Amino acid sequence: MKQVVEYQGIPVGVLVPRDGCLAFMAVEYDVMELDGRRFSSAAEAREAIRAHMTHRVALAA
Repeated sequence: MKQVVEYQGIPVGVLVPRDGCLAFMAVEYDVMELDGRRFSSAAEAREAIRAHMTHRVALAA
């Protein structure tokens, strides 16, 4: 079953079961670098997105 992933209340991608993992499909440009990455859980994906977005904000400052 597909799972929508949100960051700060905004949908940024979808997790799709694939080969025993969850593949991330980005729908927002800000997380496009994570597109295709595989995760063992939705929590792991959310943490990776949070870390990625935190890093992007830090670089922009």
